[in-house]
Amino acid sequence: MRRDDSGQATVFVVAFAVVLLVLAGLVVDGGLAINARQRVTDDVEQAARAGAREIQVDELRNEGVVVINPEKASQVAGAFLAARHYPANSVTIKAFPDHVEVDATIQQKTALLSLIFFNSFTVTAHGEARPAVGITGEGLP
Repeated sequence: MRRDDSGQATVFVVAFAVVLLVLAGLVVDGGLAINARQRVTDDVEQAARAGAREIQVDELRNEGVVVINPEKASQVAGAFLAARHYPANSVTIKAFPDHVEVDATIQQKTALLSLIFFNSFTVTAHGEARPAVGITGEGLP
């Protein structure tokens, strides 16, 4: 008796194609994930730096002390991220007299992995900055 093996190659080719598509999705969407992580990290660090520039000038002139204006720092950091289209509910800004902290979270959509119902992934980043004054670095000489 002869066995009929017609169709077995078709099943193998279809399964192999699905595996290759998933692997390609991991490569492409992995690259998107790395790019998104770098972009968000850069943006929150720049927002924190922008906020840390908002020092209280009168305090510096009268007392010689570098103190951040927390209210202005929060506004400037928030405006920086708003200009880059971050939703307000995905950003947390904490401004203190000596430093500014910024956190942001975005949802990065996938390109190929959405074919297997993995539609997006979450990217979160944290940035922190302190004011630096003068040639020697932080604080006054």
